[in-house]
Amino acid sequence: MFDKLEAVEARFKEIESRLSDPALVNRPGEFKKLSQEHASLQELVVEYQRYKQLKSDVSDNKQMLADKDPELVSMAKEELKHLIPALSECENKLQVFLLPQDPNDAKNIVLEIRAGAGGEEASLFASQLFRAYQRFAERQGWRVEVLSSSSTGLGGIKEIIAMIEGTKVYSRLKWEAGVHRVQRVPSTEAQGRIHTSTITVAVLPEAEEVDVTINPIDLRIDVFRSGGAGGQGVNTTDSAVRITHNPSGLVVVCQDERSQLKNKDKAMKILRSRLLDLEQARAHKEHADARRAMVGTGDRSERIRTYNFPQSRLTDHRIGLTIHQLPDVMEGRLDEVINALQAHHQMEALKAEGISK
Repeated sequence: MFDKLEAVEARFKEIESRLSDPALVNRPGEFKKLSQEHASLQELVVEYQRYKQLKSDVSDNKQMLADKDPELVSMAKEELKHLIPALSECENKLQVFLLPQDPNDAKNIVLEIRAGAGGEEASLFASQLFRAYQRFAERQGWRVEVLSSSSTGLGGIKEIIAMIEGTKVYSRLKWEAGVHRVQRVPSTEAQGRIHTSTITVAVLPEAEEVDVTINPIDLRIDVFRSGGAGGQGVNTTDSAVRITHNPSGLVVVCQDERSQLKNKDKAMKILRSRLLDLEQARAHKEHADARRAMVGTGDRSERIRTYNFPQSRLTDHRIGLTIHQLPDVMEGRLDEVINALQAHHQMEALKAEGISK
């Protein structure tokens, strides 16, 4: 573990040195990439440096235990009472940092909330839960932008899609995906009966811009004599171009220009556009499949969490967590729930890696 940490710290220092180079200002792409890597490593490096300092302090105080001065020995014992637990906690944090990372953790998210079973009551809760996420985002210093929404006549939301941008948004909110169940007495219920409704939440990492890279070896380029009405030079030279993209099977033919080079350039532009369209369609399908996997059908029996208003209780069924501060949660104070979910998944990951905390 420590060899890996030393390598990370060395890389961090290398990046800091490169970022201080004035010439980097003229290379904005490289500067952005290095800045992002620097930010992603900083927390780990700071914790590792703290670990090394704590380890040194523990070692120094243990040596003091052999001193003949009783006062120094007493002082060392008192210091070790605090230093040893702090060192152990720091080592645990480093183990978590070194777990395989979700490549999406640093990304912004697209948050989708939709009313499920329960009619107008589900729509009202969808509106309230979105407001809770907004409040939570504000406390994190994140930016929320509503992309689309469909409201009801009574202040509810049939569906809302929003972009949330900030530091490690996906890493914090990815656990919110699934079916959320609410139990309460609707304002329209005259008999005071408790109704159960559901909403679905999808949390998708922001899609990167789709880049089309065409490998020349994947292309077959044929030239031939242009057809058509003719004219001087149009159908007397091999100026027409047909490009076949072997992996996709796309074929583009261009013969409008007298120049073979111009026809080839046009054909390549068309091919890139068609490949881009294919990639976007595939990304859209994956996006839709991921959302369906997250939210299921929205049925009451498919739930990750229950919000019981009469008892002011929130229960996360995945980890068996129950808290009784539901009003605080609905005001966006989600840290206790999210921290518990993160800790649970980190523990599971450590077990899978053969590390016992």
